[in-house]
Amino acid sequence: MKKSIKSLLRLNIKTLYFNYKYLPLKQAIKLPIIVSNKLYFRKTIGKIIFDCPIRTGLVHIGFGEVGIFDNKKSRSIWNVAGTVVFKGKADIGHGSKISVGESGTLILGENFIVTAESTIVTYSEILFGKNCLLSWDILVMDTDLHKIKNKSGSIINDPQPIFVGNDVWIGCRSLILKGATIPNGCIIGANSTISKKLESESCLYVGSPAKCFREDITWEI
Repeated sequence: MKKSIKSLLRLNIKTLYFNYKYLPLKQAIKLPIIVSNKLYFRKTIGKIIFDCPIRTGLVHIGFGEVGIFDNKKSRSIWNVAGTVVFKGKADIGHGSKISVGESGTLILGENFIVTAESTIVTYSEILFGKNCLLSWDILVMDTDLHKIKNKSGSIINDPQPIFVGNDVWIGCRSLILKGATIPNGCIIGANSTISKKLESESCLYVGSPAKCFREDITWEI
């Protein structure tokens, strides 16, 4: 009950706009998405889909506190022309940037958390399973943004999907690039780079490029 009251107290004109812009009336009236008044709407086309039961305050965007950042001066950016799918509760922390191109799809599994100041860019598809935790200063990007062509003029760097399994923790300043697949139960160590399919579940991957450092691990918040 206290959590519901707290969420309602956070309401502002941007929250109302966001819900009624994207959702049908029966969903929007429940205000499932609560956004910070510091959230910058760069692009608000495309669509949002809830693949789960809807309740007030299911998704929070632009809130939270991380000790090394000044959240009063940090603003999140919403730059979406494609599709965002929420499969349950999600917390996208202050200073985080979500960018989805017209042909892009971002799927966020249940209990998805970004702590702060991270960026997700998709022009293809990025899928996160349930119970994923992203630290700060992370970049997840399935595109190079600029086209590279060979001598015959054919594009050789098309976007490639990124798939992140269930129960994955991605450490701060990590780089997750197109074509990456992270299996269930893995930890990606700080400042690591993933640009291919990782094979083993429940492993600690570290480095650039990342390699398995420990096997059969578990983690908890």
